[in-house]
Amino acid sequence: MHKSWRWYLLAVILILFDQWTKSLATTHLLYGQAVEITTFFDLRLVWNHGAAFSFLSDAGGWQRWFFLGISVLASVLIACWWLPTQTRFWSLVGMSFVLGGAFGNLIDRAMLGYVIDFISVHWQGRYFPAFNIADSAITLGAIALGIDWIILEPRDSRQEK
Repeated sequence: MHKSWRWYLLAVILILFDQWTKSLATTHLLYGQAVEITTFFDLRLVWNHGAAFSFLSDAGGWQRWFFLGISVLASVLIACWWLPTQTRFWSLVGMSFVLGGAFGNLIDRAMLGYVIDFISVHWQGRYFPAFNIADSAITLGAIALGIDWIILEPRDSRQEK
């Protein structure tokens, strides 16, 4: 049986890292002004009142509670039901990353009413929507889950037969 506390610890570390970097961004960056790091990467403080890609950001305020509810539900399901039942390494990694990211953005939304974004990636005048460490953790977690569920688990099942 796996030691599930280790996976919760990984999620907590991601939450703390996310909140620390957001604190640094709000302390050292001016809202909306880019600090160029490379030709394709800036630090730019923005507030996202919506979800991914600012979805529903101008919906009038109700979206805060909607997305807060989704984050709470996802966090509870992962922490209390899904994570403790997993035994596969990449599923555990993926769920820990998704949990840490969801909870990191949940903290922003609950405390501030928006999510702090500050990572800006662009190429030849085309900008990807700004994001943060929590968003990155959710994305990496989803990739890890996808690899485990779509590639590794079916392969292992075929080998067992």
